[in-house]
Amino acid sequence: QVQLVESGGGLVQAGDSLRLSCAASGRTFSSYAVGWFRQAPGKEREFVAAINRGGGSTYPDSVKGRFTVSRDNAKNTVYLQMNSLKPEDTAVYYCAAKPDWYVKKYDYWGQGTQVTVSS
Repeated sequence: QVQLVESGGGLVQAGDSLRLSCAASGRTFSSYAVGWFRQAPGKEREFVAAINRGGGSTYPDSVKGRFTVSRDNAKNTVYLQMNSLKPEDTAVYYCAAKPDWYVKKYDYWGQGTQVTVSS
């Protein structure tokens, strides 16, 4: 069982930066792949970033070059550094974990943290 808790959201202006954290319980968290997703009001959930246990990462074009995912296994924490934020980045951000990088479904989800970017 893995429990995930996101933090670091807030209200910022366009062009600002934020770093989200995803803190996890469980001794085997370092072996899990972790993804970040977001959901804006009235929109479907959107994939933002993912990192595997080896530190490899992937991003959609919408955030590539602006967002960076990293992990500190000693702290059981995954981070999402978000730079050059835009109003369209406004959403609730969720982290999720899965034991197998190649399986699409994530098994564990956090409660989310709100990010609001004003223009």
